[in-house]
Parts: sequence; C-alpha cells; structure tokens
Amino acid sequence: MSIESIDSIHTSCKSEYDTLQKVIVCEPQFMAIDEIINDVQKKYKDENINIERALDQHHDFVAKMRAEGIDVITLPANASYPEQVFTRDIGFTLGNQTFVSEMASSIRQGEETVLEKWLDEHHVPFQKLSQSHIEGGDVIIDGKTIYIGLSHRTCNSAIEQLRIDLPNYEIVAVPFDPKYLHLDCVFNILSPTDALIFPLALDAETVAFLGSRYHLIEVSKEEQFTMGTNVLSIGHKKVFSLPVNAQVNMNMRSQGYEVIEVDFSEIIKSGGSFRCCTMPIARG
Repeated sequence: MSIESIDSIHTSCKSEYDTLQKVIVCEPQFMAIDEIINDVQKKYKDENINIERALDQHHDFVAKMRAEGIDVITLPANASYPEQVFTRDIGFTLGNQTFVSEMASSIRQGEETVLEKWLDEHHVPFQKLSQSHIEGGDVIIDGKTIYIGLSHRTCNSAIEQLRIDLPNYEIVAVPFDPKYLHLDCVFNILSPTDALIFPLALDAETVAFLGSRYHLIEVSKEEQFTMGTNVLSIGHKKVFSLPVNAQVNMNMRSQGYEVIEVDFSEIIKSGGSFRCCTMPIARG
C-alpha cells in the first residue's frame, strides 16, 4: 500500500502479539553503516551494506506481510538518514495514542520529521516526546503493562514523563547492558505467557522478575548477534524470524508458534531485524 492511497488511519496497539493490521516501514534505499553504534556494525563496517540485496530482502518481507493481510505503509526514504529502515524507533502507539520519539543518536535525528509529516497529512493526532530521549525499540507493550528499556537511547526522565501521560498503565523500567542498543534486541514478548530473552544482557534480578511473569525462551549469544530476539509477532502465534536462528525457531515452534522464515541477513548487518524495521500503528 502506497503512502498516497491511505485516506484515514485508526491507531490502536495494545500488545506485541495481537493481529497486526497496519504497520509503517521504510525501504533501505540509502542504508549504510556510517557511524559505528553497536558490535554488529563493528563487524561489518568494512563490508558495509549491499543496497540491492537489502532492498530485495526488505521487499520479500513486505510481500509476505501483505500476504498475511497486513496493510504496509511505506515512508519515503531520505538520503540523509542511513538507518531510516528501522522505523520502530521513530515512534510508537500505546493504546489509541501515538507518540513520536526524540532520537538520541545524532545520526538518526531528523528521521522523526518524516513520520510527523505523514501523521499530519493523514490527520493522525500524536504527541511529540521532545523533552527527553526515548526510542521505540525500548518500548514493549503487554496490555496495561509497558516495559521500557533504560539505555543510552531512552532515559529515565522520558520514562517518568510517560508515567505522567499514561496514569492507567503499569510502566516498568528495564535496565540492560546499553551496548545492545534497544530492549527489543535482548527481550521480546511473544504472547501473554511467552517471551524471548538474552539473559546475559540483564542482571539476575531483572531476569528473575521477567521470569515470574513469562515463560522465558532463552536466546544464545550467537543467535542474539543475529537478532534472535528481534522477531515480529503478527497475531495468532505467527512470528517472522530469520532462518539462520535455527534454535530460536525450533524453540518457538515447540511452544506452538508458526515461524515465517525470511532472509534478512543483509539488513541485520546494521544491528536490527524484523521488529526494528516495523512500526505497528494498528493491531486488533
């Protein structure tokens, strides 16, 4: 679905696993590793990104989402933003309220203006979180509970502001090793009962707390590096995941999930995968 073809948008996201209806993406037309911000990029900085391959993989992912009945909205790519493919970080919808992020990294600042323009054009109300840094990759929703990663990308004052803005929600700050950038790179909720976790990135107390709420499917160090936690749930226990993460996929299947495998090997060179590349605005 093209950006011009959408006349009205209803936004609503109450979890990470309800049926995905509408999602915002951006093609990796200008994707590049220009500034090293994580260990994955460090490994691939000399090789960098093959744009043609990244576009082919992204197109395949979008086609498979559309085949599942998902409306895919494509923001225009801008040569000034080499990490614009990771639309998850520029905003998020909690309940019926859409927020636009304040980006922490200078290389990503400005991406949110493209989203704001689209929201304005389609008369979607939003709140700009302009006082403190917060990025959508740190925001994970499960009903009336919101887990927010405390990292170099999302600060405590932003979390406190959301507590004020959303008094009817339980907002849980989740500290983790900031070298992993965003919470969804080490923790991701699959259902009301299951979650993926890379336990080495969190302290024992936090892991125990999350383990008291979910059946935790542990991800190995090797598969965390290939974004094993960064799957995208689209509802009905269907999950997009990389074929290279064989153990994660087997473990999810053993819990009754249908795993849709898509090669995203070029895009993950920059440290993000399916969840990072999607900004849901409607689930139901």
